Parts: sequence; structure tokens; C-alpha cells
Amino acid sequence: MALIRKRRLTEQQQRRIQKQHQTRQEELDTSNDLEGLVVQHYGRQLEVQALSAPEIHPTKPIVAAGEPEPFWKPIEIGSVWRCHTRTNLEALVTGDRVKWQADPNTGLGIITAIHPRQSLLTRPDRYHKVKPVAANVSLIVIVFASFPEVAPSLIDRYLVACADADIPALLVLNKSDLIQENDPILTLMQEYQALGYEVIQTQSDGDLTELAKRLAGETVAFVGQSGVGKSSLINAMVPDAAQKTNVISENSALGQHTTTSTRLIAFGEGAALIDSPGIREFGLWHLDLDKVQHGFPEIENLLGHCQFRNCTHKHEKQCALRQAAASGEILQRRLDSYLRLIDEITEAQQKN
Repeated sequence: MALIRKRRLTEQQQRRIQKQHQTRQEELDTSNDLEGLVVQHYGRQLEVQALSAPEIHPTKPIVAAGEPEPFWKPIEIGSVWRCHTRTNLEALVTGDRVKWQADPNTGLGIITAIHPRQSLLTRPDRYHKVKPVAANVSLIVIVFASFPEVAPSLIDRYLVACADADIPALLVLNKSDLIQENDPILTLMQEYQALGYEVIQTQSDGDLTELAKRLAGETVAFVGQSGVGKSSLINAMVPDAAQKTNVISENSALGQHTTTSTRLIAFGEGAALIDSPGIREFGLWHLDLDKVQHGFPEIENLLGHCQFRNCTHKHEKQCALRQAAASGEILQRRLDSYLRLIDEITEAQQKN
């Protein structure tokens, strides 16, 4: 019985402490909030970079002679603080602009508010829930290479996600110095260029001036298959980023994931790079059919021109999409990619 009473008392104490903590947060004085930027996410804690400093800095405690020096962290612009969030805030992600408060005595902070987002990049997680990846992204860089073997359907998925988030996309063909003259990836690059997508080529250990110039002033999210060189590009442009590079598995020819959390890295004047965990499959089941269509603009323009309103675009003779693919007006592989996504989403909706 004594053990049971002790366990109940501990649970009561935990509830009481939690309630007191919530009350303190609700009564928190926000008049001295600072401006900050979320630069990395660690579960319930986040790292916030200070974008402003207090008008009146807290005074470091005076230590009497012989007393040990207490911990003290000055609040300086650019300093990074591990922070908790108020319980009433929505889930925060890398790239969020926030208001926060710092405690120099502990080196910790608390986020009190979030500024409105200009954009939000999301993806479904393994539990079929929509997971935010990064906020306030102004450009998404989709990196691909000839090795590991490129998956055009994955690139199409990224482009649909970009269209859904209303964020421009830049395709970067990395390791182009390793490409043979007749490599199919060169045709793939030309196909995307013909569709109106911006493409830049980069080389292994090559000059990245063109890419760096394009990224100036942007908050950029890097996405792509593992092993294509996302982190290596970031390391080359921001040498002190200390990003781990991926190692290609000789057995599977797939990149091994090394980036474990989405991280924001300052780059030049007013720019930032975001490296997100490697994604081998970018699920889009949470989107509706109209949003998928918007990610294939050349196909979207032809919808509604088929003979039958309920055309499946798979076997009908008077199908505008099939006729356009046969005549070369649109790419057959893009049509196939579009139809696979439609089937995938339709199937997911039927299950739910």
C-alpha cells in the first residue's frame, strides 16, 4: 500500500508542477520580447538565433571573493539559444520568425509568439500525418545527379510540392563533370528546361559562383535523394557549416542518411540555407487532385478537352492527354507520373 500511495503522490506532484508551469507561461510578461529565428529543431526544444538585443541588458551577478563564478550567457545578436515554447503555440519549424525571451543565468530561453509565415513546406510522415518541414522558404533547390541513379518521378513529386506551397523551384544537376556524353540525365535536364523550370549545373569540387549568385538573398531549402550532394554543396558554399557529407553504399548504391534534423545556416547577406533530412520517397497523398494537376502545368492546360468528362486518360481514344503524348506535345513519362500520382491519391482517399 505504501508503494501505491507514493506512486499516486508522484502523479499528483507531476500534475501540479505541470499546471504551475502552464500558469507561469500564461502570465509571462511579453513586453521585453526579443526577435529571433528558429535555426534547428530538437523535438520539444528548438535553437533560436537572436535577431535583436534587449534595450537594457541584464546585469551579470557580482561574485564575492572566493565564491565560484556562476554561469552567465550574454544576450548578443547572432547568439544561439536552446528554447522551449509556450504551451499555446502551434508546432514550430526551422525558418520560423519568433518572439522570445532569454535567461542569461541558465543559457535557456522561451518562445512566446510566432510571426505570420510567408510559406510553409510540408510532407506526410510515416504515420500519414502532414509534417511541416520548413517555414518562410523563398526557393526550393531540388538536387539530382547521375549517381545515385536519378528518379524522375521523385523530381516530379518535389515539383508538385513546390507548386502546392507556392514556392519557386530550382533544379540543380550536381556532379555534372562525372556525366558521360550520352547520359540520359542530360536529356532529362533539357526536358525540364523546356517545361520552363530553371536548371543549373554544378561540378564536383567545382566553381559554385553561379549557384551562389542565384541563391543570394533567398531562404533556400535543399531537397533531393540521399547521396546526390546536398550537404556537400552547402559545405562548399559555407565552409563553417560543418555539415556531414553522405557516403554512397557500394552494396545498395543508395545514399546513407546523415542529416538528422532540418537546420538553417546563414549564408551571405540576408540569405540562409536549409538542409533537410534525405527523402527517398516524397508522399503526396494528402493533396487533392486539383493540387496535383497544378504541379503538372502542361497537363493542366489540356484537362477538360477530352471527349468524355470522366476520362481516365488511360485507354480512351479521344483523350486529349493521350493524343498530346502521342504527338510529342507533352512527355509520356510526365503523363505516366501524373497518372500514378492520381491513382495513389485516389486510393488513399478511398481507404480513408
